[in-house]
Amino acid sequence: MKASSKSKSDPAGPSAGSAPPIAFLVANELGIIDQLMNAVGERCMAQAGLNLAQFGVLNNFVRLGGERTPVQLARAFQVTKGAMTNTLQRLHALAMVQIVDHPQDGRSKIVTITPKGRKAHGEAVAALAPDLARLTAGVGQTTLERLLPELQKLRIWLDENR
Repeated sequence: MKASSKSKSDPAGPSAGSAPPIAFLVANELGIIDQLMNAVGERCMAQAGLNLAQFGVLNNFVRLGGERTPVQLARAFQVTKGAMTNTLQRLHALAMVQIVDHPQDGRSKIVTITPKGRKAHGEAVAALAPDLARLTAGVGQTTLERLLPELQKLRIWLDENR
């Protein structure tokens, strides 16, 4: 979905009576927000020596705990096993994840986050802090608190219906 600043009243925008469905408008806003936040995230992750894919993997482990196989992680991030393997190999080379043979399946591996990975995650979150503070000041704490449960409900539905 392409970012656009066209408003409903813009003559180049939708014609009268043909407004897009609300689900499209919400998806469009989420896509634009994703692009904008990814730009901020890439800049901040670089300060912590990570890219967004690497941070995403570390964040998944910090948020959910436990261990996962590369296939489980690839499914969670909706990327190919090859793409996930590449990300995991880079994190492993940086000693941010540990990769060991799966005890029950010789063809698979088990991945866990290391203390160095947790530290890098914390540094990345700290690098985001000034931008997140500006976001909170600009939009308002109350607005963000009101949005969070609705966004979580949307995420859960999308995750369960992919």
